[in-house]
Amino acid sequence: MSGLAIKPSGIPRSPRRLKAKKCKNPACRAEFVPARSFQTWCSPDCAIAITAAKKQKERKTLEQRDRREIKVRKEKLKSRSDYMREAQISFNAFIRERDRLAGHCCISSGRPLDWNGNAVDAGHYRSVGAAPHLRFDERNCHAQSKQDNRYLSGNAVDYRIGLIQRIGLEAVEALEADQSVRKYTIEDLKAITAHYRALTRELKRAAV
Repeated sequence: MSGLAIKPSGIPRSPRRLKAKKCKNPACRAEFVPARSFQTWCSPDCAIAITAAKKQKERKTLEQRDRREIKVRKEKLKSRSDYMREAQISFNAFIRERDRLAGHCCISSGRPLDWNGNAVDAGHYRSVGAAPHLRFDERNCHAQSKQDNRYLSGNAVDYRIGLIQRIGLEAVEALEADQSVRKYTIEDLKAITAHYRALTRELKRAAV
């Protein structure tokens, strides 16, 4: 038997012609008439290309899922000190970008800073060890040369002079008098990290 449909009169019915469609291969997109309703390719080469693209997409999806799972596992293993370190890094990066765009010199020496290398720190007036509650206070942290921050112990006397010039004596005395206690939860630290990363991105976009 031929497989053609038989009309009630006994006369074979002609096969239904499928409508033309566009090839799903993005590099082709030629119009063709498929031999089967499910066919999405116009040629064997396009069929291979479509299959390869589908496999690549599936592989990418699996890789993204794996990365998300790894990130979740890493988050579970993090300690509070890890979150504190991330928050401090994001805050310090914001301070450096803020002062770079403002064209500030070293807060303590007054000398121009070398922004091209790795010679600039975010130096705290009242140190993180002595005043941990001020570690994320933008008034208390400014771009400073590594020489002054690391090898001159922050150059505190000259830092104070530069700080008064920048934010005023009243603000400096307020920092010096601040003996408040601040406990940062992990959620606080996550929020601080996200906040300063976003601010840094905004500064960089505005500078373009």
